[in-house]
Amino acid sequence: MMNRSTSVVVVDDHILIAKAISSIINGFNNFQVLYEVENGLRLIDQFKFPKNIPDLVLLDISMPLIDGYETMSWITEHHPDVKVVALSMADDEKSLIKMIKFGAKGYMLKNVHPKDLEIALQTVINKGFYYPEWATNILLDVVRTPETSTPNIHINDREKEFLKYAVTDLTYKEIGDKMYCSPRTVEGYRDALFEKLKTKSRVGLVVYAIKTGLVKV
Repeated sequence: MMNRSTSVVVVDDHILIAKAISSIINGFNNFQVLYEVENGLRLIDQFKFPKNIPDLVLLDISMPLIDGYETMSWITEHHPDVKVVALSMADDEKSLIKMIKFGAKGYMLKNVHPKDLEIALQTVINKGFYYPEWATNILLDVVRTPETSTPNIHINDREKEFLKYAVTDLTYKEIGDKMYCSPRTVEGYRDALFEKLKTKSRVGLVVYAIKTGLVKV
C-alpha cells in the first residue's frame, strides 16, 4: 500500500488529451499529476530540475521532435528509477516489443477504461510492471517462437535462479527473500543479466530468457 501520492507526468502531443488524462489520473487514489508536456524534448528539459522528476511517466509513442521510443531510451539511460507506461493507439507487436526493449514497465491503449488505467498504474508501482491481456498474448506468442540461434552467453547458477523468479510477479524484495539475499544483491543479478542479454527491462529479459531456453515455463 502506498504511503504517499505517486507523482505522474503525462507526455502527449495532443494537449486536450493530455489534460483529460491528467484529470482522470488526479481522481485516482494516491496519484497526482505534476505536469503535462507535448513531446520528449520538453520532458528532457523539465527533467533538468529535480523537483520535476516524477515517480512515473505516462508516455505517448507517436510525437514530434522526439518520439516515445527515443524518449523511453533516454529515460532508461538517465533516470532508470522512473517507471514508464507507454500509451498508444497501436496494439501491434512491433510497437509493444520495441517499447519493452527500451525499458517500458507497461503498455496501454488510449481507449482503455479509466478503471483499467488505475489498476495498471497501481500495479506498476506495486509490482514493477503491468501488461493487459492483449499485450500478454503477444508476448506469449513471441516467447513461443523459437530462436534461430542461441548466443553463447554464460549465465551462472544464481543468475539462473533469479531468472526463475523473474518470470513470476514477485517484486525484487520478494525475490531477495526467496534467494536469501538483499534487494541490492538481486538488483546486481538483474543488472548483470541486462548487460549479458542486451535488454533494458525485466519483461524483455524474461522474454529473451524463455525464448533461448534459459527458463522453462
